[in-house]
Amino acid sequence: MNFIQIQSLITLFSHLFFIALSYWALQGLRTDHLFKKNAPQQLRIFYVLFAVAIGYTVSNFFLDFMNYSQNLLTFFQ
Repeated sequence: MNFIQIQSLITLFSHLFFIALSYWALQGLRTDHLFKKNAPQQLRIFYVLFAVAIGYTVSNFFLDFMNYSQNLLTFFQ
């Protein structure tokens, strides 16, 4: 595998990991009072969409941080 394929796999797994972590963390919030009483599907969809938004953003932050760190290391060598 070349560098592009490895980087793509790392990016994919990073996004999935942080989305799952965000979904797990959102389960601890008490957001049921924000939704109608008989709307559990809407609450689940809200959790999934919000977890994707948070997880993707956090994953991009860490991937950018790793990339910038690597660029700094090559700059100082």
